[in-house]
Amino acid sequence: MKFDQFQFLLNNVFQENEGEGPPPIKYKNVPVERLHPLVLAYVGDAYFTLYVRTTLLAYEQNKVRVLHTLDSKIVSATMQAVAYQSLENQLTEQEMSIVKRGRNAKSTVPKSATVAEYRNSTGFEALLGYLYLGKNYERLSELVEKAFAVISREMTKAAKNSEEKK
Repeated sequence: MKFDQFQFLLNNVFQENEGEGPPPIKYKNVPVERLHPLVLAYVGDAYFTLYVRTTLLAYEQNKVRVLHTLDSKIVSATMQAVAYQSLENQLTEQEMSIVKRGRNAKSTVPKSATVAEYRNSTGFEALLGYLYLGKNYERLSELVEKAFAVISREMTKAAKNSEEKK
């Protein structure tokens, strides 16, 4: 991010206000449908990461480094793309529309994933952000639980295959 963009954000968020309390809100009651797909993906990524981290606590509570390593693999673009492809045929027309907006959003692809994986994972995250901000928590929970199960199976299968090769 360029410094002037960062400074602009800081000036808008942390402006001086009279009295106590949070700074004044610039955007209020913006319909979730009007949000940029990368904003939806930003929120969806945070939600999925939090879901994965809290779910992993049911299995391990002492080894934070191990938890972090595992959660990083689970929320990676590669694994999210696997989850998305598994769930794609279960999505509604409206949900697919959000995924497509996320997939088509212009963004920089990291070296850790292919372009297709990254685009699919961005679409998946946009969908999660859309559901979260739209307060459709039941559907959101359903999809992240299924995604976690798909990713868990995929990672278990990959681990077994690498053990067999040794």
